Amino acid sequence: MKIEPKFVAFLVYFNRDRDYFECHEVLEELWLERGRDPLYSGLLQIAVALYHFRNGGIARRYNKIAGARKMMHSALGKLAAYPADSLGIRLDLLTAEARDYAAKLDRYEEEPFAFYPLDIEISDPELREQVRAAEERIAPHLPMRTDYSRGPKAKPKEPEDR
Repeated sequence: MKIEPKFVAFLVYFNRDRDYFECHEVLEELWLERGRDPLYSGLLQIAVALYHFRNGGIARRYNKIAGARKMMHSALGKLAAYPADSLGIRLDLLTAEARDYAAKLDRYEEEPFAFYPLDIEISDPELREQVRAAEERIAPHLPMRTDYSRGPKAKPKEPEDR
């Protein structure tokens, strides 16, 4: 199995930092490089769902529950076709937890609940070791970003005042 450095970074941001915006950013680059592979798209959408549920949107009228619900269901649809052990992770465990999360989001108006993170269990020993090594060299983004700094959605930086 070829281990992609961007996938390793995604796992660090997802599991260690719970920085769903950054893990989305880094995996989106790999998703585009890999021809918009639905497996990567599904993983991206789980991160986006968690981001929306935890952080909400910037606009007051944005319904963070609806956004999280939509992303989680879309992710589950994309990930359903893949084997239990894909990309060196326990995709079966992640999708089971995401399915439970989606069910809770579906009932949120009747039974609200607090945000909680999901974990991605790494099954491949080589991938696990690469993630451990990456955790030592990848600094957490503090504070976590909430806007795009790279990729097709990045906004040009304003020149600094002199």
